[in-house]
Amino acid sequence: MDFENIRKDLTTSLGLPYHETETCMLFCGDTLSLQKKIAPEIFSTIITSPPYNIGKEYESVKPLNDYIDWSVEWIGRASKLLLANGALLLNLGYMTVENQGHAIPIPYLLWDKVPLYLNQEIVWNYSAGVACKNYLSPRNEKVLWYVKDSKNYVFNLDAIRDRNVKYPNSRRNGKSRVNTLGKNPSDVWEIAKVTTGYNRSSVERTPHPCQFPSDLTDRLVLAFSNEKEVIFDPFVGSGTTFESCMKNNRFCIGFEIKPEYCEIAKKRIQQAEQGARQIPLFSCSDREVNFGSV
Repeated sequence: MDFENIRKDLTTSLGLPYHETETCMLFCGDTLSLQKKIAPEIFSTIITSPPYNIGKEYESVKPLNDYIDWSVEWIGRASKLLLANGALLLNLGYMTVENQGHAIPIPYLLWDKVPLYLNQEIVWNYSAGVACKNYLSPRNEKVLWYVKDSKNYVFNLDAIRDRNVKYPNSRRNGKSRVNTLGKNPSDVWEIAKVTTGYNRSSVERTPHPCQFPSDLTDRLVLAFSNEKEVIFDPFVGSGTTFESCMKNNRFCIGFEIKPEYCEIAKKRIQQAEQGARQIPLFSCSDREVNFGSV
């Protein structure tokens, strides 16, 4: 189904969006409620980072079993919206599980409860974060790459090759051993997070407390979808997925429950339409993503 037909169907089933352009639609509302109203098998890729249940301002902390049940429900419904060769790229961090562990990777709690095939785990390594005294300072999160069909999925390696080749002139039997486009970036991605703080706030920083970096979503969009395909983000947040899709010639549909975050995403969409780089919208003291008490 092309984007215009999806646009018509969603407007009929969900009503008018909070904001839309020729390539994207942003709806303000609860993702589960909205997903229930959508016909299945319409999106090529889902790229998202849901709440981690660690007490951020946009979430109410649930008992662990309730959080897992909620996650299983939204992921199950979202999976039905994927096309036959579709993929889910799910970013998750850590949480503390009482009497069991301090920094439990949320993927450990959910990986086998997703009705899709886990193709690979990507480790997102970043340079900034909370500093710890009694633990190693956390510097990574995970992106789980699920596919609907283990033998039929999109993977555009050439679009994300790393040009920083250590031995570019390496040869064997007179032939180059190096792809001219660069090397496979591997399953560990070193990408800076969106930082806050005086004199060190990222250029793309918005008021959203846990903002996805554009460099990460750009790579996910390029690697796991094709041009002109429709990408879905069930938890839009600050709108980084929208920005990456618009930049890389994809369509995007997204849901966000908080009107104030919808407004942030709307402004980023408008800037992306103008080809402008996101500028900091505020100054703040140090605030970093964490996984609970440290």
